[in-house]
Amino acid sequence: MSERLPAHLEVSSLMRLAESNGGFAMVLAKGERDAGTILIVSMFRGSNARLYERMPQLDGTRPFVLTKSQDPEKQLEFDEYISRRQSQDPDIWVLEVDIDDPERFIALLPK
Repeated sequence: MSERLPAHLEVSSLMRLAESNGGFAMVLAKGERDAGTILIVSMFRGSNARLYERMPQLDGTRPFVLTKSQDPEKQLEFDEYISRRQSQDPDIWVLEVDIDDPERFIALLPK
């Protein structure tokens, strides 16, 4: 039996964690219910978007790692990147979290 939490439960728990820390979370794209990859778009008051994705490490952990930051002068580039990721992997979940301290929120997440 796998130790990994099904994706839909993990997304639900991430949303509750954001809300319990004074933020707001919304699913932008639903992926495969049990084994989909989860991407988190974090921001503060709708700006400074950053994309985090789980990355397996050599020690067996799977922390969320920053993979893309939004350039204020090229905002569409960020959205296009997410669209490309979705076309490469249709099982992907995209969760948007708007919270006061996005880096602290990501640090709270289990590895």
